[in-house]
Amino acid sequence: MPAPPSSISNLQSKVWNGSISLEIRLAASDCRTYNESEPYLVQYPRLSYLNFLLHRLHAFFSSSLIDPAVSSYDAWLSFDGVPLKWHYPLGLLYDLFSGAEPAYLERNQMDEPPAASPTTVEATTLPVPIPWRLTIHYTDFPGDQLIQLDAGGRAMLDSFINSVKEADFIRNGTARTVMSLSKDDSDKLWHAVQTNDRLLFNTVNNKLLNPPGLEIRHIPLKIYLPTSASTTELTTVSEETQSVGHIRVVQTLVPKQIGPSRTPQTLGTALNSVLPTIFPSRRNPLLAQPVLHGAVTPMSANLEDLGKACAYLDGFLHIAVVMLG
Repeated sequence: MPAPPSSISNLQSKVWNGSISLEIRLAASDCRTYNESEPYLVQYPRLSYLNFLLHRLHAFFSSSLIDPAVSSYDAWLSFDGVPLKWHYPLGLLYDLFSGAEPAYLERNQMDEPPAASPTTVEATTLPVPIPWRLTIHYTDFPGDQLIQLDAGGRAMLDSFINSVKEADFIRNGTARTVMSLSKDDSDKLWHAVQTNDRLLFNTVNNKLLNPPGLEIRHIPLKIYLPTSASTTELTTVSEETQSVGHIRVVQTLVPKQIGPSRTPQTLGTALNSVLPTIFPSRRNPLLAQPVLHGAVTPMSANLEDLGKACAYLDGFLHIAVVMLG
């Protein structure tokens, strides 16, 4: 049975309120002093993108830069030597690379899970530093791994809109819903993303989720596998898979209902269908756990409801896989 709108709204509100403490330091190769510069500290929304910080970071570090005239959009951020992709939201980057143990949920109701932040996470082995420590660079841009940003922000906007179009096409079999948005709605959507404005975002996003005359067919879903996951599993997936740094991305069409009885798809049935070796059970995470917004997500969660409440701003459920043991 679908979750009531109030539960979906409550969970969406918790997801939007999720944030991560960041400590950003200037790379030694770009610093004019032998000592480290002061770090930039910020509490930043999980759903947002790191590129929106670039103006503030450049202003903060300009006095310490070897070349203070360098453009703020020549910068790139890394964690432990891994360049962080601009088009990945912060929460996804954190779940993939920080090494933090995900939060565990006590109950499986739709309205229970909180959006985890570093303060709600406890590691079972070595503690992960809080805040998350990143490095900003202004030279040696890794062009083979990151998209090059521009002063007008067009590259990031195009990347985001392309992802929104892809999610719309997956849901409905056509991207005409997003393509028919007025300029005013398109501007509102991007402004809501930039300012982390949930109410403004929903005024446009609800039009994408409830297109007149169309029925949602599939749930936009991307699964991110660590290199420790079985590589033989990927040979059974005929849809697109690609290497992304230390992560593999698996994507396929996932219908919102399964079988002749049109049983609602759950996260467990979807993962078992796409990656049966890693998720041999539809009900229990035996070999790996699905993590969404910093929390281990119940396998029993209705996938359509999860998409409405917990999708990232581009319309996708970005599921990080954490291997057990």
